[in-house]
Amino acid sequence: MEGLPDRNISPRAKRKALEKAKIVQRERDRTIFRLVGRVLKKPEAERSKEEAAALLQHRETVDEVSKRQIRRNVLKRKQEEVFDDADEIKHKVKHLAEAFREAKHLVVYTGAGISTAASIPDYRGPNGVWTQLQKGRTISSSDLSKAEPTLTHMSIRMLHKEKLVKHVVSQNCDGLHLRSGLPRHALSELHGNMFIEVCTTCSPVREHVRLFDVTERTSLHRHATGRRCSHCGAELRDTIVHFGERGTLEQPLNWKGAAEAAKKADVILCLGSSLKVLKKYACLWSMNRPVNKRPKLYIVNLQWTPKDDLAVLKIHGKCDDVMSLLMEELNIQIPDYDRAQDPIFSLETPLRPEEVKSHSREVLASPEGQDDVEAAEQLEEAPSVQGGWFGRGYSKGRGKKRKKLHT
Repeated sequence: MEGLPDRNISPRAKRKALEKAKIVQRERDRTIFRLVGRVLKKPEAERSKEEAAALLQHRETVDEVSKRQIRRNVLKRKQEEVFDDADEIKHKVKHLAEAFREAKHLVVYTGAGISTAASIPDYRGPNGVWTQLQKGRTISSSDLSKAEPTLTHMSIRMLHKEKLVKHVVSQNCDGLHLRSGLPRHALSELHGNMFIEVCTTCSPVREHVRLFDVTERTSLHRHATGRRCSHCGAELRDTIVHFGERGTLEQPLNWKGAAEAAKKADVILCLGSSLKVLKKYACLWSMNRPVNKRPKLYIVNLQWTPKDDLAVLKIHGKCDDVMSLLMEELNIQIPDYDRAQDPIFSLETPLRPEEVKSHSREVLASPEGQDDVEAAEQLEEAPSVQGGWFGRGYSKGRGKKRKKLHT
């Protein structure tokens, strides 16, 4: 007869009681977790008898808190920037120069670290975009088109001209490799180029190269730039591949060129990249080959990368410093960036008169240094549009993930 009252409880009431019990249990677990965490922070000699007893009583929680702390410490060490001393860098650069001389097919992979000298922030450095967003901080929406190719960009261009570098695979969207004068057939911009918008309706895909950042209205899964193709009238889209997207455009991504270069490579030099994204592209690493037949890997980066253990040599130094020493060792002069030789001005597709107000980004000054005053005045009247590729894909992706966690 004692069991009879339970039969009168509705399924809904049972579910609510069960949910309430789970909530109470979760809160109890959190309280224990916080208690154990506070006690473990104290030196053992300073713990009271009650605190010592609590640790003995909740050994599983103690183990979990300890494991989490170890993981945090490892992550913190990986994010720290390490600098080799000057003599060590010189010694390592000599080895790198020898690799350049002996290589038959050397390929360079570049990341955001090669553009920091152009005042473009990186992603995973101490003050990088991803790092700041993970800490809940905001990042400024700066106009990156003001940047110019760095010493590293110009060095890579010369190394290609001297036939010491066969191909460049870049994760950067800043267009600085193109602007350095590196030929397009030797460049794969895997994540797009902020100066290029395309018409995918035209066959083949028609490129429109602009003198400003075309991405101010675009973001994750939203690629329309607000302008139209001068040939067919279809809507133009940017070329940026955001975090979580798959790039399908033939150019400027040039995946075919990247995969072919990686297949032929006997040496790979990684410059200024954490490799956390590039490591996922299996076709770039020849991992299907026996270990002794894979390309020799050289890395220049201040932080840990997931490929460090596979590298023949790791140089902890700034890219410009390392490349300056390398070019000196190879006896190759580094040209200064010359705006008059910047290919972007000859590649430009001019805006139609009705499109002048379609953006509010600063336009690259012409090689003669004379801006179009009329265009500038019209741009001042254009409404400011918050946006651009830098960091937006990441924040939107994080937002979606957080929503899923809460549901």
